[in-house]
Amino acid sequence: MATVSELQVRTGRRPELVLMGLSWTIIVLARALVDYHADYLELVPLGIYAGVAAALMLGCHLLLRRYAPSADPVIIPAVLAINGVGLAMIRRVDFAYAQYRGRETDFGDAQLGWTVAGVLLAMTVVFVIRDHRLLRRFTYTAGVVGLVLYLLPLVPGLGVTINGARIWIDVFGRSLQPGEFAKIAMVVFFAGYLVTNRDTLALAGPRFLGLRFPRPRDMGPLLLVWVAALMLMVYQRDLGASLLFFGIFLGMLYVATQRISWVVTGVAMFGAGAVLAGTVFPHVRARYDAWLNALDPELYSSGTSEQLVRGLFGMASGGLFGTGLGEGRPDLVPYAESDFIIASIGEEMGLTGLMAILSLYLILVQRAFRTSIGVRDGFGKLVAGGLGFALALQVFIVVGGVTRVIPLTGLTTPWLAYGGSSMLANWIVVGLLLRISDQARRSAAEVTE
Repeated sequence: MATVSELQVRTGRRPELVLMGLSWTIIVLARALVDYHADYLELVPLGIYAGVAAALMLGCHLLLRRYAPSADPVIIPAVLAINGVGLAMIRRVDFAYAQYRGRETDFGDAQLGWTVAGVLLAMTVVFVIRDHRLLRRFTYTAGVVGLVLYLLPLVPGLGVTINGARIWIDVFGRSLQPGEFAKIAMVVFFAGYLVTNRDTLALAGPRFLGLRFPRPRDMGPLLLVWVAALMLMVYQRDLGASLLFFGIFLGMLYVATQRISWVVTGVAMFGAGAVLAGTVFPHVRARYDAWLNALDPELYSSGTSEQLVRGLFGMASGGLFGTGLGEGRPDLVPYAESDFIIASIGEEMGLTGLMAILSLYLILVQRAFRTSIGVRDGFGKLVAGGLGFALALQVFIVVGGVTRVIPLTGLTTPWLAYGGSSMLANWIVVGLLLRISDQARRSAAEVTE
């Protein structure tokens, strides 16, 4: 795995505080614009909202200053900016539903509650897990937990089918998506397994066409993950989760072994499985048809590609600079607050706003990979790299599906789209990255103390 010579880094928290100020400005202005164009702008509620945001930011800053003083100062402000824009956009969708559809929803208020809970959960992770290397003790426990969470929706009486996908479970009358938490457990499992077996996976195997391929007996883990990914695609009708699950494993396998042959083998296996599933199973084939022939009148009139086409036209109407927050029609796209929040942002904030959001995601992925390179232990490298790759792949799957680069999936955009499971799980990811980056940016003497 990659190593770098030790460098001196700035470990103060002042840059984080400045960046938090910029994030706070974005969050409050976005909320104010939405309320203003909905004729709902009131200074007292806006002031309370701004005060809560400032209190959360200050609390995060003080806790990190005390318990993770060397943690990356960019991660929290970037996530808060994305989260704040998402809160404003979801509130905007609530207003649009009420104005044009006569449908009263409280997605924005619910998401605000999940956000506060998520921030507190991330800080709890930083406070409780003082050394990420302790997680290696739970390698196989995390693997079992991850697989159980992925398969829970298949349990009769517990799993819930929504919009044709069986990826939710019913918990006290509320739906929960366990796959969001399963990806974290699987990253810990993959990291622990690959650290232990990386020499065998990296050095053994025959050479063919300039590439060293794995031995058949070393293919067991890859085959197991491939079968599990196909099960997710077929039985849960969830192409996105299967692609994310398999992609995380391949990405971490490449980081551990630095062998492109593993990636070539894995991509070929997943491609073959996806083609086979699309040929055999009608619901998988329907997803492919909606992707390849979205503008076909028959598919659109049947509802197969209607959501995708509406999203494309919504983004097209936004143009370069958008219609403005509060001045579009996001209600015309089904699930504008969740699956298609990217289309809502593209309409009201335009290509410029959408690219700004994607740039923030790019910064977060870069900081995760930088943490992976800088941390000294192999387990930490793989966990940070795996979490960064999971974030990058999930954003690509969502944005790629909405823009017809790949088939549409049911994944949520991290910190942006409506959903409590996604919000809590991704804030746990933030907590883990902060903890690992704290050790990555400290001197070797401080880490071994």
